[in-house]
Amino acid sequence: MINDILKYGIMYVVLVLVQVLLINNVQLGGIYSPFIYILFILLLPFDTPRYLLLILGFLLGLTIDIFSNTPGIHASATVFAAFLRPGVLMLISSRDNYEPGSAPRISTYGFEWFLKYAVILILAHNLFLFFAEAFTLHGLFHTLLKAIINSFLSIILIVLSQYLVFRK
Repeated sequence: MINDILKYGIMYVVLVLVQVLLINNVQLGGIYSPFIYILFILLLPFDTPRYLLLILGFLLGLTIDIFSNTPGIHASATVFAAFLRPGVLMLISSRDNYEPGSAPRISTYGFEWFLKYAVILILAHNLFLFFAEAFTLHGLFHTLLKAIINSFLSIILIVLSQYLVFRK
């Protein structure tokens, strides 16, 4: 239990630092920047209670908002992704297939399963984030394109991290 709290605490800090110190400072085309911090919500254990998912999603998004000087946009988008997570897990496979205490990993559940899981949550997160940021339907296709490209970049980084960092 203490080891898990320490492990996820370190993951939280590292993902926030990588996001705000490295990735936010590298933008492609001036407007495209992937969001790797959502990986924290993706990799929490299956049996994490819903209330804890929402609280951790809020704290994670708020931390990114503080460093990015965005007024609650990341917090709301991350809470939205955390809210959708149990439903997405039920959608892509039954809850009986998950071992208690285990977490979604590409090494455990395979590339195809993890890709479906990640694509749905990352796309939902980014769509919510960019439409909340724009707060208008004017420029709908531009906002949609921005969300899709950022999602694609985020998915690439997150899948790569599964092979390079989170192999176990």
